[in-house]
Amino acid sequence: MKTVTAFVGSARKRGLTYIAARQFLDSLESFGDVNGEIVFLSEYNVGVCRGCKACFLRGEERCPLKDDRDVLIEKIMASDGVVFASPNYSFQVSAIMKTFLDRLGFVFHRPRFHGKTFTGIVAQGIYGGGKVVKYFDFVGGGLGFNVVKGSCVTALEPMVEKDRRKMYQTIVRQSKRFHAQLFRPTHPEPSTFQLMAFRMSRTSMKLTLGDDNRDYTYYRDHGWFDSGYYYPAKLGPFKRAVGAIFDCVAARMFKPTGA
Repeated sequence: MKTVTAFVGSARKRGLTYIAARQFLDSLESFGDVNGEIVFLSEYNVGVCRGCKACFLRGEERCPLKDDRDVLIEKIMASDGVVFASPNYSFQVSAIMKTFLDRLGFVFHRPRFHGKTFTGIVAQGIYGGGKVVKYFDFVGGGLGFNVVKGSCVTALEPMVEKDRRKMYQTIVRQSKRFHAQLFRPTHPEPSTFQLMAFRMSRTSMKLTLGDDNRDYTYYRDHGWFDSGYYYPAKLGPFKRAVGAIFDCVAARMFKPTGA
């Protein structure tokens, strides 16, 4: 059995965002090999990031905010699949969802959700959700997930039958793609862009940071300064050559002054 957790960024317990997320999990559970859970972010105490950078520089445990952030991260770590679901508020994710994502900022520096499947769901009344879906897709990749392209559902209240059917069809298609990814190899070959981001980041850290920086020690302790990618990915001749080029470019860009 696989475990999938949907994090809902709406305070409305029976709104469109919840309905879409619940339908998504119901569709997954109909396969018979998935257990789903909905987590309302509004039920957790997640403070607004102060921008102190303590999590970046000294480690996330040094964050001055003592709240439920780590409880939510533990839920992600315990899941095989993760869904971020948000209403489209002012053409972006909700404040609740954005606050949570801001508190995950250090994970973008030190990705740790590799091997887990991710997708996003955006619910809206009228327009603009497509860009929010792309944002979710980008965020999922940055956190280390295997990303399944998200979806946007549109409906006014009360929901008419036409919108209900359209939402159902959209969510079912997305759940089928998500289910297929759940049972694929957890460590796929990275894209050229993913490889570039990894090689450039690790080289810049190796040349500009030291033992007093958490990013540096995290990469060092995970063996990432000497690995081909974050995880044991099979790189073909082209990717190996391209990776070496990215290493050289980054070394030139971040070469210490006077070296």
